[in-house]
Amino acid sequence: MGDGSAGSRGGYAGRGPVRVGVLGCGNVSSRYVANLAGQPEVDVVACADADPVRARALAAAHALPEIPSVDDLLAHPGLDLVLNLTPPRVHAELTLRALAYDKHVYTEKPLATSLADARRILDTARARKLRVGTAPDTFLGTGPRTCADLVTRGAIGTPVSVNAAMMNAGPERFHPEPEFLYQEGAGPLFDIGPYYLTVLTALMGSVVRVGALGATARPERVVLTGPRAGSTFPVQTPTHVNTVLEFATGALGMLVTSFDVTATRTPHLEIHGTGGTIVAAQANSWGGPVLLRGAGDTDFTEVVSGPQASDGFMGMGLVDLARAILADRPALATAERGFHVLEVLTAIADSARDGGRFVPMTSTLEDPGGRQPAAPAGR
Repeated sequence: MGDGSAGSRGGYAGRGPVRVGVLGCGNVSSRYVANLAGQPEVDVVACADADPVRARALAAAHALPEIPSVDDLLAHPGLDLVLNLTPPRVHAELTLRALAYDKHVYTEKPLATSLADARRILDTARARKLRVGTAPDTFLGTGPRTCADLVTRGAIGTPVSVNAAMMNAGPERFHPEPEFLYQEGAGPLFDIGPYYLTVLTALMGSVVRVGALGATARPERVVLTGPRAGSTFPVQTPTHVNTVLEFATGALGMLVTSFDVTATRTPHLEIHGTGGTIVAAQANSWGGPVLLRGAGDTDFTEVVSGPQASDGFMGMGLVDLARAILADRPALATAERGFHVLEVLTAIADSARDGGRFVPMTSTLEDPGGRQPAAPAGR
């Protein structure tokens, strides 16, 4: 099954490591490769980029032995899995091409930029008995997993609502090439929203419908760092989105994603139940702190301090996918999970475009929390 269940081709059980080729050598590639170094289940052996200069720079920085062309990497007979770090607009195309060459794939978020392409990925992987995993994997970190465990064991009673907020002044503050983050299919909703919705669905289960409103504060933005500082570019997507979510359990949620907020004290994530409240760190991090207050408590207690070096790392999902391939067991950060999150994101965008009408979901998560087996820990 291409959605992460057992039964992939390749006869991996009992051998390893899974040989990985990095496709796309941009901003996050070095962090991925550094984090994967030393993980016994994976061996990064090649990298490729449409810009050969980027590929050579990544290979030199991490002593990667091979720098094939993009086409040669996809067809490489010595690779088992392609790590797709290309821009979102080509995620689906290159994931499908990798599957056609019988490669497993782990892709940066989103899985695709359209539900039709995401469905093609699921169907193709299933037909070819290959695995597809997708970021974000922050829900596997110490902080989010502690929250999920607290909810599961009834530490706050029956979950009633969840409030989540990601608000800042935009990625042009630190990213030297932020334009792609303001294009259609990006913005705060599609750039950071996947982290929050992945964690929210891991905590609360499947979303059944959403309603949203969106706004764009400025038609142009200014690059603030790097060699192009001072140059301007157009904004093509909403930069502030307020969303209401209804979960299959009946719990309700509020999600705010914004690149228009100078400063805030709004908690990143709160989960409220009939018997208590959890306050957690932002969902695009792997760690803490995690605070808990029960109905009879006089104050919050720190359950997880944070952040700590052992909380988690970018690439946990890929390591778990490699372990799943080797052991022939279900993975955690699956394409199926990514599909549900993408459907929610798409519905939010549709609702905001239509003035807030509620949009129902068609997909569900069989294992919302993804709590078994244990997620990879340490680097």
